[in-house]
Amino acid sequence: MATKVVLDFEKPLFELEAKLGEMRQCLRSSTREQSLSETEMLNHDIETLELKVDALRRSIYKNLTRWQKVQLARHAARPYALDYIHLMTTGFLELSGDRHFSDDKAIVGGFARIEESATGFSQPVMIIGHQKGRDTKSNLYRNFGMAQPEGYRKALRLMKLAEKFRKPVITLIDTPGAFPGIEAEERGTAEAIARNLFEMAKLTVPVICVIIGEGASGGAIGIGVGDRILMAENSWYSVISPESCSSILWRSWNFKEQAAEALQLTAVDLLAQGIIDRIVPEPLGGAHTDPDAMAATLKGILIEELKTILSKDPANLVHDRIEKFSAMGAWNEEEE
Repeated sequence: MATKVVLDFEKPLFELEAKLGEMRQCLRSSTREQSLSETEMLNHDIETLELKVDALRRSIYKNLTRWQKVQLARHAARPYALDYIHLMTTGFLELSGDRHFSDDKAIVGGFARIEESATGFSQPVMIIGHQKGRDTKSNLYRNFGMAQPEGYRKALRLMKLAEKFRKPVITLIDTPGAFPGIEAEERGTAEAIARNLFEMAKLTVPVICVIIGEGASGGAIGIGVGDRILMAENSWYSVISPESCSSILWRSWNFKEQAAEALQLTAVDLLAQGIIDRIVPEPLGGAHTDPDAMAATLKGILIEELKTILSKDPANLVHDRIEKFSAMGAWNEEEE
């Protein structure tokens, strides 16, 4: 059985839940010799503690700091791209390779169908995402979700294929950044990401991007140009990670919490700034506490977005997408 990952700020809750579990076990193993009053007292104590646990859980997760949300976004049990794909879609057909160098396992993608039985909605899509591993072996296989240039070129190949067959594109973003190794630089990682930005801006099919975990720097934006940008409640999206920001500004990682506050990298921050369009709510405690419910929520939102965006004219899609990203940020122009 896998060891449960408990974050620092979750420890008081974990301790109360452990105590509650012990009390429930005591009740289950109670014997006939115990008096009715003892059993009733234990039941009362359990109910009281359940209320305490629920109140503490709500207090913790409704008042998370930015750094705590970064920690939740990196939780080892959090659902990854392939988890969402298998939970939200049917008939997923994975496509491999960039047709230039190799197949980057840090990015997965292929055709799938997203359906809603209640309304009869059924839409083929091209779905692409960063994929991390669950243990050392799979993380090495997936390169910790850090794509090489060939990963971004594979993603672009699949987007162009989707455009050819007039299918919308959905991207699931979850990466600590593009792979920074010298071999990636030699194969043109900057060019690959820049090319994706240029080509995604011009795609004549709808593009919906979802930050499901970590959205770091160019590694994220390389598949992050879309008509609608969605962001999971406990994810983060920034030009730099809090640790790297701390090491640049303070020459130490010890100020990562202050850096996270300064970066304003949470979904609430970015919605207020107009960087993203919608927040995807998570189960209390994070997406990892109930992946099925999280996937159902995201699927419902994606279907809503697809129903709206599919009715738009392709020419307007490109124009509106370019205008959307051009409007981000602030600048001044001075006459010479």
